[in-house]
Amino acid sequence: GAMGGSASLIPRDLLSEYQELTFLSKQEILLAYKRFSELLPKEERESACFARVPKSNILTLPELRANPFQHRICHVFSTSEHGDDSMSFEDFLDMLSVFSDSATSDIKSYYAFRIFDFDDDGTLDRKDLEQLVNCLTGQGEESRLSSAEMEQLIHNILEESDIDKDGTINLSEFQHVVSRSPDFASSFKIVL
Repeated sequence: GAMGGSASLIPRDLLSEYQELTFLSKQEILLAYKRFSELLPKEERESACFARVPKSNILTLPELRANPFQHRICHVFSTSEHGDDSMSFEDFLDMLSVFSDSATSDIKSYYAFRIFDFDDDGTLDRKDLEQLVNCLTGQGEESRLSSAEMEQLIHNILEESDIDKDGTINLSEFQHVVSRSPDFASSFKIVL
């Protein structure tokens, strides 16, 4: 109805809870709610707080469409029990919270690590790093690295980051590297 517009669709107690649990302001949460509702079919919008948006719809957001890690981002933030990477409003908020300017560097690097851990085994091994590089350089023939270049690059990354020399990068090693790279936090963001 016309009364109060869309803001009233988030119950007030939930709204204050979302403010406490995220790095987002009330305005940002209401905007996120609006954007999330718009990804749902009209008949589900009334109860967007309790709906799930399919991954294919989430990927239509311009902020994610351009992101080379879009599939991993959906995967890491989705709490779907069916493994379909669909998102609830709370998943969506968590994602925006981590990518917001107010999120701490530790939180950002923790989620970056999970996003880059393509096989979800808790470490970044050579295979993860190769996929990471491919995502960043693009899949086009002209931008792809030769296997020798790839080998050299992964060698350099491990040389730089793998402190205990076990051939993989664990979370604390990753966070150590990130802490020395001042532009990391600012590049790791999505603003709606």
